[in-house]
Amino acid sequence: MDVESLKAEAGISACSYVKSGMKVGLGTGSTVKYTILELGRRVREEGLEIVGVPTSIATEVLAREQGISLRELDDLDGLDVVIDGTDEFDPEFQLIKGGGAALLREKVVAQSSAKMVVVADDRKRVECLGAFPLPIEVTPFSSGSTLKAIQAVLNCKASVRQGSDGNLVTDNGNFIIDAQTGPTISNPSQTEADLLHIAGVVQVGLFTNMCDVVILAGADGVSVLEKEDTS
Repeated sequence: MDVESLKAEAGISACSYVKSGMKVGLGTGSTVKYTILELGRRVREEGLEIVGVPTSIATEVLAREQGISLRELDDLDGLDVVIDGTDEFDPEFQLIKGGGAALLREKVVAQSSAKMVVVADDRKRVECLGAFPLPIEVTPFSSGSTLKAIQAVLNCKASVRQGSDGNLVTDNGNFIIDAQTGPTISNPSQTEADLLHIAGVVQVGLFTNMCDVVILAGADGVSVLEKEDTS
């Protein structure tokens, strides 16, 4: 199977964690797109009844097209599960996310969910986080000063992510700084805490102690990896 077919299989497999009556966080990315398409099919053809909370404007548009009922997170008492993608994950199921510039909303939704299911292909599996540039959402105000502070804390080069017309602007009106740390983030919780001390940093693309399940697409097909303490 080619990579796209494997991603589709992984995304569809994640739907097994969704049952009628659930409140579901809907992630962002090329793999979880297939999850949303399958959930939409089940809503239309099988009568699946769920409420979704999207993590980006793009996901909101897709979910509405698929006929999935959407609500604001503020209107719900937490979520049963969130299904999302990742840019990297390590053996402890720690994640780097934010390649799609939706990390702030993704983290808000993940923290509100009882279970986090991640869909990924095996290129995202690493021994140590950081080969993928670490996304950090920052305020536009004095973003240059924030960039310098991030470089000092991480001792690495970093740059403001560019869009089609200058600095990329997130759904929240912020910028993304990508830090080129290399595979050196051995203590992601501490790295996250250090970065959040910088006043201009809104959120960090390190998702620590959140992921419970990884549905992994690889050359041998799709496998399910679960943390030992996952209920």
